[in-house]
Amino acid sequence: MAHHASAPGTRSPGTSALTLAALGVVFGDIGTSPLYAFKECLSPDHGVVLDRGAVLGLLSLVFWGLMLVVTLKYVVFVLRADQDGEGGILALQGLARHAMQAGRKPGRSWMPRLISVLGLVGAAMFYGDSLITPAISVLSAVEGLKVAAPQLEHWVVPITLAVLVGLFMVQRLGTASVGRVFGPVMLLWFAVLALAGVAQIAAHPQVLVALDPRWAIGFFGTHGPQAIGILGAVFLAFTGGEALYADMGHFGARPIRLAWSLIALPALTLNYFGQGALVLHDPTAMANPFFHMFPDWATIPMVALAACATVIASQAVISGAFSLTAHAMRMGYLPRMRIVQTSRDSIGQIYLPGVNWVLMAGVLALVLAFRSSGALAAAYGIAVSMTMLATTLLTGIVAWRLWRWNGAAVAVGVALFAFVDLVFIVANSVKILDGGWLTLVVAAVAIFIFVTWSRGRRISEAAAAEERMPLAPFIESLGEYGMPHRVRGTAVFLTSDALSVPHALLHNLKHNQVLHERVVVMEVRTSPVPRVDANNRMTSHSLGHGVWRVTARHGFMETPDVPEFLKLLAYREAQQIEAMATSYFTSRASVGTGKLDGLGSLRKAVFAWMQRNAARAPDYFGLPGNRLIEIGRRAT
Repeated sequence: MAHHASAPGTRSPGTSALTLAALGVVFGDIGTSPLYAFKECLSPDHGVVLDRGAVLGLLSLVFWGLMLVVTLKYVVFVLRADQDGEGGILALQGLARHAMQAGRKPGRSWMPRLISVLGLVGAAMFYGDSLITPAISVLSAVEGLKVAAPQLEHWVVPITLAVLVGLFMVQRLGTASVGRVFGPVMLLWFAVLALAGVAQIAAHPQVLVALDPRWAIGFFGTHGPQAIGILGAVFLAFTGGEALYADMGHFGARPIRLAWSLIALPALTLNYFGQGALVLHDPTAMANPFFHMFPDWATIPMVALAACATVIASQAVISGAFSLTAHAMRMGYLPRMRIVQTSRDSIGQIYLPGVNWVLMAGVLALVLAFRSSGALAAAYGIAVSMTMLATTLLTGIVAWRLWRWNGAAVAVGVALFAFVDLVFIVANSVKILDGGWLTLVVAAVAIFIFVTWSRGRRISEAAAAEERMPLAPFIESLGEYGMPHRVRGTAVFLTSDALSVPHALLHNLKHNQVLHERVVVMEVRTSPVPRVDANNRMTSHSLGHGVWRVTARHGFMETPDVPEFLKLLAYREAQQIEAMATSYFTSRASVGTGKLDGLGSLRKAVFAWMQRNAARAPDYFGLPGNRLIEIGRRAT
């Protein structure tokens, strides 16, 4: 496990503090599953007669699913697969790609393509999850009002909408200040889950026999094909397991393992078994077993606490969508978007206005369309189960090629976990017509956008390359045939190819007929690692006549900052580069559809639209607006 060095003069948070913080961010989603997961398992829509054997079988399935899918797969194995301390499906994709390159063999050309597909599918499925998690979590919490006061049922949807609108409105403020209370609130939440479960189990301890896995196996034997359908509801207890890996970079593997093993897993197990004990004793509690666990006087306070917990769960997913989008952008799968840093200390705390408002519109539409957590449960699960399968396969590639684990052992492990993932995919596919199609459509749109932008960019880069001229001979020719008039200061020309003459440089020479005394032709590249080591941050080469060719690199977890790159260049080349005497030149290129022969008509139109609406390079690269010259260029 790689650890990130602390900034000078700061102290790294202790394991206890990180464990508490991880409770708030990492376990919000899976921690609020008891609100709706077991209730959905008991739904009469599944056609299962809920006798003692069925309830105990369901509890056994939930418990052993938590042990196999979350504890064994994610906590024990997947958390080992960190890329410089970072986790998440795109980081895992990069790690698997590196593993294949490290030991590339002839005839394996299909593997990089498979790795790319798995990473993109997993990332696309996360967007579907990002829409449903806030909607189902907050709805299930507010539905507790119906238990306390049935006459308030018509207020459930309006209150849910108000909570969600407030949640998305405060995103622009960042999570730093709110984040400090996330951990303590979730610690209280898990404590209440555990205590409520213990109280019910103490009254009906016979429910503990469900810890025996034979009850889970017996459930399949008793219910046959119906058991596959109900597994889609059981799977709701594991949604959020992927977050353990996705948020590893914020806290590290050890605090996440501790929080899960010591707090989250025991609390969840006790609560699910408590709900089972209650239902066995009082079958009428099946309508909402979670809130029926509490006395009448505690229902309203529990609705308030559940609402806080579900807002935290939603916040984690929304922040995850921001991070995933930024990763995809820097890896060339999405056009540049406006990114707002909401914290001076943590680079991971970002806000993307465009993504925020699209998510808000989608979440509100889901609440208005489905109007209950039970209806939304039908749309939940398929996306998460497919992401989990992608994670299993990519981790297998890493274990085999990078960690050099025994090939036969890896194959057996991957086959076991993949079988479990496939069973849940099949179980969730039963729900496709009832709403599961929604997340698949969202994922399909995301994949379409990823592939269209990536392919269109490559085609447009190739079209632009046809018009380029080599930089070094061009600078030599200026010296031979008469150097233009030199003016004071430094000019930085941003380009996608540091070996060629930037369009903005040609334009400046042609129209202004001057050249600055110092000229920096800079290409900024995203490396397939979370963070780039300071020693590998930049390469520079002097071309003579005060011209430097520079390649600056940043990781996909880092925000590129050209003025900072320039300071590093000044230090390395021993140059006096004054910030106020530096001008930045960029060219905003657009490629006409006539140059995009490799794309169909729809993809041409979509690519052109994304290109027109992409954020400006100055915003993305942190360029000062008062020293910026932007030049347009169109290839038709």
